[in-house]
Amino acid sequence: MKLPLRMRLFGLAYGRWGTPISRTPAEGVPALRARQNRSYGLRAARIVMGRHAEGVEVEDVVAVNADGGPLPVRIYRPPTSVRRPLPAVLNFHGGGFATGSLDQAEWLCREVCYRAGVTVVSVDYRMAPEHPFPTPPDDCYAALTWVATQAERLGIDAGRLAVMGDSAGGNLSAVVCLMARDRGGPRLRSQVLIYPGTDFVTTYPSEIRNATAPVLRAEDIAAYSAFYRAGTDGTHPYASPLRAPDHRGLPPALVQTAEHDALLDEGHLYARALARAGVPVRYTEYVGTAHGFISMPGLAPQAHQALWEIVTELRARLVDPQG
Repeated sequence: MKLPLRMRLFGLAYGRWGTPISRTPAEGVPALRARQNRSYGLRAARIVMGRHAEGVEVEDVVAVNADGGPLPVRIYRPPTSVRRPLPAVLNFHGGGFATGSLDQAEWLCREVCYRAGVTVVSVDYRMAPEHPFPTPPDDCYAALTWVATQAERLGIDAGRLAVMGDSAGGNLSAVVCLMARDRGGPRLRSQVLIYPGTDFVTTYPSEIRNATAPVLRAEDIAAYSAFYRAGTDGTHPYASPLRAPDHRGLPPALVQTAEHDALLDEGHLYARALARAGVPVRYTEYVGTAHGFISMPGLAPQAHQALWEIVTELRARLVDPQG
């Protein structure tokens, strides 16, 4: 399906706004990140990023990162009338491991919290180039263990945990599942991977076909990758989960991809790898969409469809599980 005109126009505007990551030196990334974060408060950005669900309780707290230091997290809870303890979903935002923020993921976190009736813990992991691999996945796993150990205080059921994330956050969600399996817990019941990057090594046909698609161009992928890998080859399974030697024993997965996305093949191949390993998988390719669509519900109606698929999956795995 052809990319809708509104998305093509958005892509043109997005490409002309500010300095792209591909032309930003390492020392300029923090300023670029700050500028992007400020833009989320603009009226136009609020329209694109969607109206937030009402009735959700939001609390900013500090967890513990992989080095024992502070790790900001934002906790979303359903209305107080909902019975506790609640299942919890840890969310890892996108942004190529170098940009993005808790505010970027606000719509998704609020909507999942409200509509699935679960607590959502959004994690502000440290990012490249200041903190390259393996710090981001280590921070995300540290957040998972913190939630599990603090579950009673947080009103969370530690036996009903899941992870979700988009783009880089989808990669981190997949990696945290590998870490939890390899390290003996905490147990996860579900992983929601939204257009995840899963392989830093191979250039797949979708990256060539969608090299100039809106939001995420091939040149941007190269820049993000260089900042994140910081001289490593990217073959470690905790960087490239598709390259893990064994995908058995991982939690059930929902994998969502976008038709006009350079990362399409990486998500599709990861879903196939999970299925081959006996992991229950639901895979959906959203036609007529580009990378980042879940963060643009005001522009991409498919974001609402994807949301309901996520909510349905999480309710089945966490709220009304069969075992």
